Amino acid sequence: MNLRTCSKLVFPNHRMAQYFQRPYPGPIPDYPGNYYSSSPPQQYFAISEGKSQYQDELYRPQKKINDPIFLILFVLQFLGFAGISVIVILDWVKRGGTGAGLGKPGTKNELHITLNEDTIFLLLLVTAAALLLSIAYMILTRIFTRAVMHVTLVLSILLNVALCAFFWITKVYIAAVVFTIIALLSVFSYWGMKKFIPFSSLLLQVVMDVSKHHMSVFVVAFVALIAQAAMAVWFTFTAIATYIKFTPGTPACSTDPSSCSTGKVIGLVVFELISFMWTSQVIGNVALSTVAGGPYGTWYYFGPKNQGQMPNHPTLSAFGRAMSVSLGSIAFGSLIVTLLEVIRMVLNAVENNASADGHPVEMCLACCASCFVGILESMVEYFNKYAYIEIALFGKAYIPAAKDTWRMFKDRGMTALINDSLVSMTMLWGAYAVGCLSSLLAFLYLRITAPAYNTSGDYTIPVVVFAFLIAVMCSLTMTSSIDAGVSTIFVGLGTDPQVLAERAPVLFNMIAEHYPEVVRPVV
Repeated sequence: MNLRTCSKLVFPNHRMAQYFQRPYPGPIPDYPGNYYSSSPPQQYFAISEGKSQYQDELYRPQKKINDPIFLILFVLQFLGFAGISVIVILDWVKRGGTGAGLGKPGTKNELHITLNEDTIFLLLLVTAAALLLSIAYMILTRIFTRAVMHVTLVLSILLNVALCAFFWITKVYIAAVVFTIIALLSVFSYWGMKKFIPFSSLLLQVVMDVSKHHMSVFVVAFVALIAQAAMAVWFTFTAIATYIKFTPGTPACSTDPSSCSTGKVIGLVVFELISFMWTSQVIGNVALSTVAGGPYGTWYYFGPKNQGQMPNHPTLSAFGRAMSVSLGSIAFGSLIVTLLEVIRMVLNAVENNASADGHPVEMCLACCASCFVGILESMVEYFNKYAYIEIALFGKAYIPAAKDTWRMFKDRGMTALINDSLVSMTMLWGAYAVGCLSSLLAFLYLRITAPAYNTSGDYTIPVVVFAFLIAVMCSLTMTSSIDAGVSTIFVGLGTDPQVLAERAPVLFNMIAEHYPEVVRPVV
């Protein structure tokens, strides 16, 4: 029994059943016809012999490694982190870890585990529910895209207004002023953003249809999530073991006190933190480059699989490029964001110290500087996302990709910004809804099953909150691949709109009819 047969049984004569039966990638609701109609595209611009200006360099086998200096730095810092980790963790294990076992009475810390296998089953159930709810939300978003986008836009404005009121009531005046500005801007920009919903919904619908036939995009997202979680656990144990081994006065320093010092602990932990942040950035950006250069990029430039022009194993090929010739470029861009994160953390520490010492002027200055760096960091992350897509598609080094991205932004940057904002808001509110429903499921499970460890209700709130976080994380992981697909198509439209005109003339005419500025080639 295939997916279409199942959909007929589960959703008879329903729009959800029709969703699974649409041709690849499927027609768009409210628009007649199919993306791949044989009708010629309207001539919104001169198509030079139907050939892309990037066709000669697209997916061309590369022998040269881009940005090798940053590749070497990244590899060296990772090896350094791994080396320190092996030394301190082996010493930690040799000394019996923390000096106590989990749940073993009579040890030094007597850490008892009261949560049993019922909690494990509950969290597994919550994870499964989050995945099913995320899929259901994506299907609903695909069918009722414009309505969902209108609702999420209004909800986002109401949330900004509510946060503004909350901070004024609680007398947190710095945050109140910031959110007042954000709330006013969101209210005033509503009508301007509203007109972009048809274009954003159009791209979102296309990406969902494409991803339905390339499940590898979700596999890549979950593998990246697991890798980042493993890296976080590794860093946590490494930092703890470093503190125990080199802090003066600990048992580990009793044999060789000269090897221990507070400065060494601070230096090693700071290095480990920077290494962790940089590596985590690279993991996420490798995943982005994989889905952008794989299923989404090949769909845009070669059409769907059934047309016979898409390269074999596009996801694996894109992953191979991201982990080899383009890894230095990805590391370069990731390092910039990492350094901004470190600066922001330092400024936050200065702000906290100034607040504790009773210096309001220094605290305000540090807070403003931290906000500025945070805004700059967000802008660089947003900019880098498009640069990584250029790297994945055309094999460029980071600087040329950044220059081309900036050139595209100057030409139509506001459309890209609003497009991404609307799609991200839609996915974010969906993750919030999935989290709320999953936490409700966890609450009902605790009430119905009444496990022994929760007879007094002490664990209800922690379990419900943990269930919410798990569900939000699962939902955002799944939808992050959709967001990457929308950005990839926008890059394709910004660099080679004539390719879409040739591959999918009906889709191109839909876009060009309402947004001719989007499909003009960047000059």
